[in-house]
Amino acid sequence: MPELPHTAGCIVCGKDNPHGLQLSLHVDPESSTVTTRYLSRQQHIGFVGIIHGGVLATILDEAMVWAATWAGKRFCVCGELQVRYRQAAPVGKNLLVEAKVQAVRSRLIETTGTVTAEDGTVYTTATGKYVPVAARSNTQFVNTLIADPATSDTLHALRAASR
Repeated sequence: MPELPHTAGCIVCGKDNPHGLQLSLHVDPESSTVTTRYLSRQQHIGFVGIIHGGVLATILDEAMVWAATWAGKRFCVCGELQVRYRQAAPVGKNLLVEAKVQAVRSRLIETTGTVTAEDGTVYTTATGKYVPVAARSNTQFVNTLIADPATSDTLHALRAASR
């Protein structure tokens, strides 16, 4: 699946943010499903051995906003995020994050997301409602995306849609 572009300072995908997670997100161009892998690290704990729920919610929000953005070819902002923690996510596990679009309307895109282990254990689920930004704001957002060979196709598609 093609890799999605990123902004320099994003807490989730920003490659230039030394305090960020620096995740690479990928999209299925047909379904708008977004996936990423996250190796949980000690510096992301809430309690000893357990990943902070806010970190998991942040990653889910990022994946779901990208699913909504790709589906509508316009950047979105979160209007509502509901997270359910099924069980504690342990440090040191490679986690899979997946976000899917459930419904697309002109002013609202609904998504779902999951955080699972490679063995299928579900740690966290979420639903989100995302609002597409105005055309002018979308163009500004697109202009902040970093040109990178790995993301050239998806960046081109988002730039073309913003014209």
